Amino acid sequence: MLERNGDRSMGQKIERDHQRFRKLVRGKVKSNLSKYIARGEMIGKKGKDLVSIPLPQIDIPQFRFGSKGSGGVGQGPGQPGQPMSPGQSQPGAGQAAGDQPGGHILEVDFTMEEMAGILGEELALPRIEPRGKKNIVSTKDRYTGIRQTGPESLRHFKRTFKRALKRQISSGTYNGRDPIIVPIRADKQYRSWKEVKLPEAVAVIVYMMDVSGSMTDEQKEIVRIESFWIDTWIKAHYQGVETVYIIHDAQAKEVDEHTFYHTRESGGTKISSAYLLAQQILEKRYPPAEWNSYLFHFSDGDNWGDDIPVCVELLKNKLLPNVNLFGYAQVESPYGSGDFFDYINELSGRFDNLVCNRVPNRDAILGSIKQLLSTGH
Repeated sequence: MLERNGDRSMGQKIERDHQRFRKLVRGKVKSNLSKYIARGEMIGKKGKDLVSIPLPQIDIPQFRFGSKGSGGVGQGPGQPGQPMSPGQSQPGAGQAAGDQPGGHILEVDFTMEEMAGILGEELALPRIEPRGKKNIVSTKDRYTGIRQTGPESLRHFKRTFKRALKRQISSGTYNGRDPIIVPIRADKQYRSWKEVKLPEAVAVIVYMMDVSGSMTDEQKEIVRIESFWIDTWIKAHYQGVETVYIIHDAQAKEVDEHTFYHTRESGGTKISSAYLLAQQILEKRYPPAEWNSYLFHFSDGDNWGDDIPVCVELLKNKLLPNVNLFGYAQVESPYGSGDFFDYINELSGRFDNLVCNRVPNRDAILGSIKQLLSTGH
């Protein structure tokens, strides 16, 4: 008994140490989140998928004892700032070969759900307030156990047969030469079920990306990385989320996720084509009264001049009155004029569900996400 209690105590200590280690690792990831967020190779990971995060060596504070006679505080002469560890080389001196291991990079696995949680903690993002069908759930029967009564259609044959066999053997009525098993009422077992509440998919995210000729491959990659992390964060709030992907140059078209993350198209720019297509998709498939709609548009702001008034009217009269959030992030392109930002920024002062910002490079992705999602609509 003492040995068992000792094993249990050791297991609890190991678990506490493990939790402490995970807390330290989580802090390291948060402090370097901008670097990890900008890694494009995470795109495509979902939910329980694991990602490996490389971390520098984590030193746990502890006392270290030097060898006898090595000097130090309280032992012989010393000067302020003199290193206490043995073998410390002088500044500028080379390092001789030794027999001690060097520092290693530690790789720790996190699920995408954990990464979404860390993203929310670091950016202090508010929880999104759903609307529409947020309380509507569907029910599904799930078979979870066995009961003594029920319809014959749910009778569990194997369990019923075993109970009847055991009863006949114990009562001495079982004949091995003539093995006939006849279940009685007390032998019968039936599958039981319970109703499982399943929340319906109540949120739709629409991503619109400018793929015109003025958008370089780097700008498109920034858009994809930011879209991916916004998607990861919003899906942490809903059991079911539908996603729409739209790419546009002078024309807009709906595409699948793979095409959105890998397309390399080019051409002129007509932003209104994307806004019009998004409006049509929402009206036909995602009625605003029933669905939470989140629209995100990424562009370099280089738009055909006569098209800007059309975009403004679509935003004011069709999209903004009917969506939870419209986020516009403008990436900096060496070829785009960037004029569109001024017009949409002016609108943001009149609509609290319109958020816009500039994303000059990958280092700005984290700040852009924070600004786009900080409203909590």
